[in-house]
Amino acid sequence: MTAAYTLYAKPGFAATTIERLCSEARISNRAFYECFGGREELLQALHERCVEESLAVVAKALQEAPSTLEGRVEAGIRAYVEFATADWRRARIMHVEVRRSGDVLAMSRQRAVDSFARLVEEASADFPQAAPLNRHLVALGVIGGLQELLIEWLLSDDQPTIDELVAVAVHIFNRSLGPG
Repeated sequence: MTAAYTLYAKPGFAATTIERLCSEARISNRAFYECFGGREELLQALHERCVEESLAVVAKALQEAPSTLEGRVEAGIRAYVEFATADWRRARIMHVEVRRSGDVLAMSRQRAVDSFARLVEEASADFPQAAPLNRHLVALGVIGGLQELLIEWLLSDDQPTIDELVAVAVHIFNRSLGPG
């Protein structure tokens, strides 16, 4: 899994063969197939591990956050962004390779988005919204915005700072989730 963590992040899932994974991990192809049905299954396991770890970090931050919408938004976003960007490989697997892998991670990605949407909905449930909008759809929209900000951080030549990412994401979330 360690070899895949690095290779799937760069050069990427599509460019990483089982032979290359096995060579990097110093295991035989047979040993690989004793653990995983293929590279797709390994990518899914990596993605799901990254998602589980990030959900736990965000949930903890939300529990410890001030009981205001702004406090929860700031704490949750900062926890997620700092966790995702602490290791560029994690951010790359969760936000770039998950899309580039096509159908391989479609279900895993959807489960992750749904889990994060539930966190957003629960964290904002006690607070009035600017307009009577479907809270689930708003949560999906703000999550998509945060994903695009992290992709910009990963791929941009002029990489924004973590504080810039957090500030913009907090602004988007507060404007979308809070009272007008």
